[in-house]
Amino acid sequence: MGKNFDDAIGKGKEVFGEATDNSGKKIEGKFDQAKGRAKKKAEEVGDKARKHAESTADKAEQTFDKD
Repeated sequence: MGKNFDDAIGKGKEVFGEATDNSGKKIEGKFDQAKGRAKKKAEEVGDKARKHAESTADKAEQTFDKD
């Protein structure tokens, strides 16, 4: 599931757990939120890596095109 979905569902579970004094749901909600944040970070790292790879490829192409 998407990062925003995990975060929203997790927040809902956490609030439900607090309202019903259900520590299991509360913990599950916090876990879902953490999973959403981890997905977001992984996406950011992937984007940075992709941009770096494209930049490196462009520089290499320019270097070899000079011949």
